[in-house]
Amino acid sequence: MTKKAIIVESPTKTRTLGRFLGDEYKLLASRGHVRDLPKEGIAVDIEHGFAPDYVTIPSQQKTIRELKKALKGIDEVYLATDPDREGEAIAWHLVEALGLENVKRIEFNEITKDAVLRALENPGTIDMDRVNAQQARRILDRLVGYKLSPVLWSRIGSRGKKGALSAGRVQSAALRLICDREREITAFVPEEYWSIDVLLSADGKEKQFKAELKAKGDQEFELKTEAEVLPIVEELRQTQYVVEAISEKRTRRSPYPPFRTSTLQRVAAGKLRFSARKTMRVAQALYEGVEIDEGTVGLITYMRTDSTRVSAEAQNQAHQLIADQFGQDYIGKGATGKPRKGVQDAHEAIRPTDVSRTPEQMRPFLSPDEAALYELIWRQFVASQMAPAVYDEIGVDIAAGDYRLRAGGTVLHFPGYLAVQPQERDETEAQILRELAEGQSLELLDVIPEQHFTKPPPRYTEASLVRELEENGIGRPSTYAPTIETLRQRKYVRMQQRTFLPTVLGLVVNDYLVANFGDIVAIEFTAGVEEQLDTVQAGTLQWQKLLEQFYEVFEAKVQAAAEAEARVLEGEQCPECGGKLLVRYFPNGEFAGCENYPDCDYSLDLLAGLVPEKEVEEVGRECPECGKPLVYRFGRRGSKFIGCTGYPECEHTEAVGPDGEPVPSAQQTGMKCEQCDGNMVVRQSRRGSFLGCSNFPKCRNTKPIEALEQGDEAKATVQPAAEKSTDAKSEAEQTGDAQELDLKCDKCGAPMVIKTGRRGPFVACSAYPKCKNTKPMSAAYETGHKRPEAEELDEACPDCGKPLAVRSGRHGKFIGCSGFPKCRYTRNLEDAGDQSE
Repeated sequence: MTKKAIIVESPTKTRTLGRFLGDEYKLLASRGHVRDLPKEGIAVDIEHGFAPDYVTIPSQQKTIRELKKALKGIDEVYLATDPDREGEAIAWHLVEALGLENVKRIEFNEITKDAVLRALENPGTIDMDRVNAQQARRILDRLVGYKLSPVLWSRIGSRGKKGALSAGRVQSAALRLICDREREITAFVPEEYWSIDVLLSADGKEKQFKAELKAKGDQEFELKTEAEVLPIVEELRQTQYVVEAISEKRTRRSPYPPFRTSTLQRVAAGKLRFSARKTMRVAQALYEGVEIDEGTVGLITYMRTDSTRVSAEAQNQAHQLIADQFGQDYIGKGATGKPRKGVQDAHEAIRPTDVSRTPEQMRPFLSPDEAALYELIWRQFVASQMAPAVYDEIGVDIAAGDYRLRAGGTVLHFPGYLAVQPQERDETEAQILRELAEGQSLELLDVIPEQHFTKPPPRYTEASLVRELEENGIGRPSTYAPTIETLRQRKYVRMQQRTFLPTVLGLVVNDYLVANFGDIVAIEFTAGVEEQLDTVQAGTLQWQKLLEQFYEVFEAKVQAAAEAEARVLEGEQCPECGGKLLVRYFPNGEFAGCENYPDCDYSLDLLAGLVPEKEVEEVGRECPECGKPLVYRFGRRGSKFIGCTGYPECEHTEAVGPDGEPVPSAQQTGMKCEQCDGNMVVRQSRRGSFLGCSNFPKCRNTKPIEALEQGDEAKATVQPAAEKSTDAKSEAEQTGDAQELDLKCDKCGAPMVIKTGRRGPFVACSAYPKCKNTKPMSAAYETGHKRPEAEELDEACPDCGKPLAVRSGRHGKFIGCSGFPKCRYTRNLEDAGDQSE
């Protein structure tokens, strides 16, 4: 019998497929991408057709070895990676990395038995046009990132490896949207206007309703000031009110189409308060498979799609369910929405794989987040296949002397799709209006003038930003969530009441890019690139040609920006000496300084009034220098610190650690610095306590804290960097008391112990340096060693709302969600409490 294997991306999918494929196929998982451009270097041969230098991702080397071993003796290999550009590229990289020949490519939009068996019956080959479109996007983004980022470092400044400035084709366009919106809000001047409502009664105070003043005679009102309003209010108080005309018409409201990626992210943000990242993570779990009473099944179709198309089979299933539960009158034609430009339509809309699996039936098998998102998807799909809701719309025209007023309301006549998407409604006033008769006199209860002001455009939420990205053709369904997360990680934006605010750093980076690479970060350019990638996928444009056309112009701009002199601020001159003002960029601000500096030190803050202040939080104690209250403040880069309310007269500040608590002040030790004769003091950093010279930053001598415990200065002196061992677990890292474990070294048999290195605790052989065997801390926990308790932070997880906590991992401390393992949100631990602060 022929031996066959299917390779998918996720181990979860293998369990789902195994439920209905049995033993005929060996099911393997690639665990995502196996090859990529290396992190270091540009890795693109620009001179030879932009040839990429792919390497096996270090963390995937073990996966490649395991796959090669598992495929020995296999006759037929089916690649069943995701049905999109990234999935196609993963399939091609698997062929290259594993040296496969005559492989078969299969795709399925949903992980169900029928869909998978149909795919196996009709296998194809790898679509190289789709692969080339992904390659072009990857290389283009690498060129933009690796060419622009060094320019940012040299012109604005670098914040170290973890906080390095970066630019990207999609992320910079998204940042521009946020920054432009903030400037619109700052420049907005509100305008006053007024409205007048009257409270009327048809038959006693129990049957009252409101009517809005519309006109006087044939002239409609535009009331701008209170002075215009007050005389009208007095006249309305003295006049009689009569029903002049009543109109009633029937209207229909159609359901929305089933979800595509962007609309799912938007609705989940609004109704479930999910971030885009969380929405995609939960949807991925529902797609790959969930253990229910039938076994492991995929509950929804592929969640990265720009289409609202639905298969005839799925539509028929929905119609049958609707007829059974609500009746034939509730079956609709199927909502698809308005045609949109640039839709690839490669996959169906996001829908349940089996509509008979209702949210109520699935809830016991799902986590709360999974259950909530599945119900959202299920109801949206079923509603999209139902009949429109029908309303009776009632309008009443009321005469009050020369004044004309209007009252209106709607009464639900037929619920249609609202049967599965109910909405709260109050039809009390509408029913009162329906009972009125023409010529009927009405009793005046009150006249209600109200002042209003025009409002600026709102800041972007995750939902509205995703909508804007989609409408402008920026990115694709798979890139929305990663783009938003990148902006957060780079600290270009921060969240306030679930809306995006650009940080000072974000504004500086955006302003520099717009000034020097305006067309590269332009919305139109980014959208145009997406269209060109579509033409590559369609096979009508060579990917190398696309890159060649882009790079010729782009490289010239990079060179010009790298060599450019400071830009002159047009239309302005120094008010002190008349010189030109030159624009300067820094991570903590943007200003125009006089060209005659240092003879003239005038400067103009170009971001003044643009960045809202964060709310002040009191520390609860007084300043040790002046006695005024201390408060928590935020630096220009978003870092938190403690400052005195007496600033600028008092400049006392204190650093704040990653746990949100004040970092203890330096403690005297009685030890002398052998380099400058200063005092060695105990300081705190993100890696713990250490000894540092009190004359920092003039003297940067440091020692490990163990020098204090051992009282031996000679042994404690830190080696020069050039003399340190390059061994990842060198002797310098293994200082401190070693705690022996009930575990033997699998290389030499000596006891294993817990030691502490520059990345935190780890398990090492007690026979070091003769034996250099090491293991992660998980080996200690398996022997019963107690895990460290997480330090909760005063910050909510952006994915689930639970408190974030400082945790320890194999690479040191990091910030993770206290809701782990249900919520897997993590990010790097921010630098805090260093000597430089």
